[in-house]
Amino acid sequence: MSSILLVDDERWVRTALRKVIERSGHPYQVVMECSNGLEALEWLENHAASVVMTDVKMPVMDGIALVQQLRERKQQPEVVMISGYDDFPYLQFALRAQVVDYLLKPVEVDEMSKCLESIQGRLSKAQADALPPAAVDEFEQSPIRQAIHYIHSALPGDITLQEVAAKVHLNPSYLSQLFKQQMKVNFTDYVLEKRMEKAKQLLSQTTLRVSEIAERVGYSDLAYFSNTYKRLTGMTPSEYRKSKSTCL
Repeated sequence: MSSILLVDDERWVRTALRKVIERSGHPYQVVMECSNGLEALEWLENHAASVVMTDVKMPVMDGIALVQQLRERKQQPEVVMISGYDDFPYLQFALRAQVVDYLLKPVEVDEMSKCLESIQGRLSKAQADALPPAAVDEFEQSPIRQAIHYIHSALPGDITLQEVAAKVHLNPSYLSQLFKQQMKVNFTDYVLEKRMEKAKQLLSQTTLRVSEIAERVGYSDLAYFSNTYKRLTGMTPSEYRKSKSTCL
């Protein structure tokens, strides 16, 4: 049974969509509901869904920003955009982003059925086209890959070398040397880089305050976060957000 992630800021809409999906008769199950794009991305860090059905207009992170982020992922789910607005710019974006369908609220059962049938065809074709791996990638089974998986699952908060070493059953000093040898970067610098990448995403894609973003990426001291961010990017968080908004 294929899985669906519903993203809409109104609970009653999510409930209605869930019922329509169930009544469509297709083998799909709603595995999670989120109220905005940011919640969806954070859930997808540690989970998977075959399909993401998202509203267009939402607080914090809207559907367009969510789709843009999803298109940068290695494993991309099928995406359906759902909106109460039949606006050409939204439709144009959906086409360019290769969204499976653009449904207008309220979504009827027959419309949902046709949409899910189309998705099932795409998923079946993708499975048929996939070639079996010739061999298991040793790196995927290595302690460093396991360490990276753990780091990404624990982000955006701070993660210590000792904590990760315990998870992969290695001596911290040995893990440190192995990490630098294979990743060409120090463990601490790698973690810091990933935390700042998350901060950049939140600054450019959400309306959260800088203090809220600092807390989300593991900094209780706003001044320390701002100084660290400026040291690595050349701009304060506020300056970076302003530069991104100016470009839009």
